[in-house]
Amino acid sequence: VDQAVTASMVGTFYSAAAPGAKSFVEIGDTVQVGQVLCIIEAMKMMNQIECDKPGRVVSVLVKNGDPVEFGQTLFVIE
Repeated sequence: VDQAVTASMVGTFYSAAAPGAKSFVEIGDTVQVGQVLCIIEAMKMMNQIECDKPGRVVSVLVKNGDPVEFGQTLFVIE
């Protein structure tokens, strides 16, 4: 069963810890509970979004630097 990981806040999506750094996760990666998937910057605060279910990343639905809305699907994990 595929599981959607959604944005818990409005902000800016970052796939890596810093510009030019390796992405936290990519399509095909196996992820564990508590693993950081991305960062959402909201009001100058960097908020780590963690995986709440183990599985494999099957899609990343936003690009680095994209604005995201509360509840927007960011990743699909199976």
